Amino acid sequence: MGVDSGLPDFRGDRGFWRAYPPYERLGLRFAELADPVHFVADPALAWGFYGHRLDLYRRTEPHAGFAVLRSWGARVFTSNVDGHFQRAGFADVAEVHGSIHRLQCVEPCTDDVWSADDVVVEVDPETVRAVSPLPACRNCGGLARPNILMFEDWSWVAGPGRRALDALTGWRRSARRLVVLEIGAGLAVPTVRRQAELASAASGALIRINPREPDVRHGRGVSLRMGAAAALVELDRLTGSARRTG
Repeated sequence: MGVDSGLPDFRGDRGFWRAYPPYERLGLRFAELADPVHFVADPALAWGFYGHRLDLYRRTEPHAGFAVLRSWGARVFTSNVDGHFQRAGFADVAEVHGSIHRLQCVEPCTDDVWSADDVVVEVDPETVRAVSPLPACRNCGGLARPNILMFEDWSWVAGPGRRALDALTGWRRSARRLVVLEIGAGLAVPTVRRQAELASAASGALIRINPREPDVRHGRGVSLRMGAAAALVELDRLTGSARRTG
């Protein structure tokens, strides 16, 4: 979803290294950097990566497809951490992997989660390492980290995300004739794919929008080998025409 807004595509080492050449020189892959161990072992490295992304996500505007989904009254389940659904005006977004726009303690010393709106992380563009001072926990004064579920992450505080997920589950159970749009969900981390297939299996249909892996192999559904923005704008045109002539 975010790629059509101009955000980097992290699928595969090549895509990640195109976005962050210094990490290719160091031989570091996305899965190695998106790991909470670096916030303890090398905080400047960890916050360099996430600090750059925080600034990038703030500077990037959501594409037209977000407005289309909002006009349809869509409910959102996402593994994206960029906060663009909220930027586009959505409320009650179920962020299954958390958000880069919230912070928590590295330890964590409590289950407290707070906004990162006032946080600015200076990052050296040559090394992609953060410059001190680094974000601090507002409770114990130790190091803070993004409230994002990382790989092999046993310290993530799921509070805000869990409440939104529970609300979405309650809504889904009451829904009738559900149409599930799965947009850009990959196979490497299939969280969104599994959720979409589960939600559409009981009482609905699946539309899978994906420029690389669109096939629907389980259940019934429609495959669209397209990017998110183009597919959503075209679907809006077609459904709008149907409403006007129906």
